[in-house]
Amino acid sequence: MPDPNHHMSPLELRASLSLASLFALRMLGLFLILPVFAVHARQLEGGDSQTLVGMALGTYGLTHGLLQIPSGMASDRYGRKRIIIIGLLVFALGSFVAAWASDITTIIAGRALQGAGAISAAVMALAADLTREENRTRAMALIGGSIGLTFAVSLVAAPLLYPVIGMRGLFELIGVLSLAAVGVTVWIVPPEPRDFADTTRRVRLEALAEVLRNLDQLRLNLGIFSLHAVQMAIFVVIPVALVEYGGIPVNEHWKIYLPVVLASFVLMLPPLLQAERRGRGKFLLLSSIALLLAVELGFAVCYTSLSMTIVLLLAFFVAFNILEASLPSLVSRMAPAASRGTALGVFNTTQALGLFVGGAVGGWLAKNFGDSAIFVFGFALVALWLGVASRMRVPGEVLVTELSGARRA
Repeated sequence: MPDPNHHMSPLELRASLSLASLFALRMLGLFLILPVFAVHARQLEGGDSQTLVGMALGTYGLTHGLLQIPSGMASDRYGRKRIIIIGLLVFALGSFVAAWASDITTIIAGRALQGAGAISAAVMALAADLTREENRTRAMALIGGSIGLTFAVSLVAAPLLYPVIGMRGLFELIGVLSLAAVGVTVWIVPPEPRDFADTTRRVRLEALAEVLRNLDQLRLNLGIFSLHAVQMAIFVVIPVALVEYGGIPVNEHWKIYLPVVLASFVLMLPPLLQAERRGRGKFLLLSSIALLLAVELGFAVCYTSLSMTIVLLLAFFVAFNILEASLPSLVSRMAPAASRGTALGVFNTTQALGLFVGGAVGGWLAKNFGDSAIFVFGFALVALWLGVASRMRVPGEVLVTELSGARRA
């Protein structure tokens, strides 16, 4: 059983916080332009095409998803920090290309370059390399929680910054922060383990095949796909519902999102820490999926009620934040150290595909069958995930169960 008095060492805390800041930067490039880009695009040549505007928003996720596996494998082969630095420089280049664009096509090219700076797999693999197994969920909680926090910050900051510095300034700010993150990687992120090079020299393409054959890792990949498909699909409906049924204008939606996201961080920590201390990660995982299932059902019935929407959003973000922390932690625990970056590359690819599918399917369902159809889709997808996840074997907990059974025998 994990030691309930075990705390993260200063090195583990430093690694977790510095890597979380890098991960937050990647999400900032995705989220910061969302509240204002559709309005700004009308000023650009070709910006009157909703299809091209959608491509400008979605191209980031597409290239990011396609390059996660190569990036993760490269980090296994050549080292985590080297790949992270290269990714940050590519990300910065894409930001500056987009900043100086005068037409929508160049914006799309810049966004594609931003997404090509795919560092997620390398960041999470390095976090796993630098933390002990009993503290890994906490490290992943900090990294995963940066997604929700960055989303909340973006919803507040973008409408305030855009009138002052414009879209060019937003992209330039993202680029400058990316260059600053290179310094964080070099001087603040702890060095990779000394034996890292010895293990990475043995990495071959067979590692990818091994990852794709591992049923438990496939279950986790289905999980992150479902989680982000549901997230994106929900936000096809909820912003419109807040306007139509809650009477809240778009520029004030942050007053709902920010308190909900911050409260969800507070509520997620006790169950996450308790599960880690007692070795009950699978129970927490299944409970969070069940909570997500209840949220989908609740939205299908009550999304037109403002008070119920706020309550359900809180429940959604509690489940989302727990799962966002737990799933990559489980991937890192199941994957051998020499192929951890590859495993997390596959994991992040399915995450990006989930974002794309959630948005595309959600929009199609809403247009053809009404808003409630989105939540029915989400309910079915999460129910499938719950059934698949119930058969998963969690490292460490399996051993505890087997030892307990042996003692009773």
